Amino acid sequence: MLAKFLPYSLLLLFLTLIAHAETLPVPANLIVSSSLEGQALLLGADSRDAYFALADNFVTQKTQSFCGVASMVMLFNAMQLPAPDVPEYAPYKTFTQDNVLNASTEVILPQDVILKQGITLDQMGALLAVQPVAAAVRHASDGSVDRFRTEAASYLGQPGHFVLVNYFRNSLGQQKGGHFSPLAAYDRETDRFMILDVARYKYPPVWVKSEELFFAMNTKDSDNQDKSRGYILISRK
Repeated sequence: MLAKFLPYSLLLLFLTLIAHAETLPVPANLIVSSSLEGQALLLGADSRDAYFALADNFVTQKTQSFCGVASMVMLFNAMQLPAPDVPEYAPYKTFTQDNVLNASTEVILPQDVILKQGITLDQMGALLAVQPVAAAVRHASDGSVDRFRTEAASYLGQPGHFVLVNYFRNSLGQQKGGHFSPLAAYDRETDRFMILDVARYKYPPVWVKSEELFFAMNTKDSDNQDKSRGYILISRK
């Protein structure tokens, strides 16, 4: 009996250890992952394979414009892609926010630009493709909430498959502007996705309704020719 419940006990322990620091107030429409309700959602989630790999590699974005960079680091490490050298960790290798950008990504989008204004959805698709990764970019305006729900839930339930969302924080009642973070799980009964927010100094991971998240993605990005934001389906080639 003890062995049966041990994995769940360890999972709950991990959730309570996620650092929230002095985060901003979470809007009432969102459920904090470490709350009792949030923990119950994860334990009963229909699709949560992505959660465990991402949680092992959870990082906080190092600058306020590096949400996309931090998300890439999490994804690449979770996918166990061949990583660059890190002098301070030698002989071990891993992706960090200091080495995930390289000469190839510089051609697509210079780091100086990312530091000033971040990354758009289409630019993220191109940056991901520098690695041995299949990245299918979906603009929300080209689809529907039903398509998003079906595709994202399916990916989150398959080992080695991930979903990265690009959404407008203000639409969720958060502060503020466009943002990237990976999804970690989906609960069909409540129709909520968990966002592993890489701006951990600002907000903890939260559960959000599918329709609300899709609405936040279906917003125009002035840095991307007013195309809508959206999501990217990611797997190894």
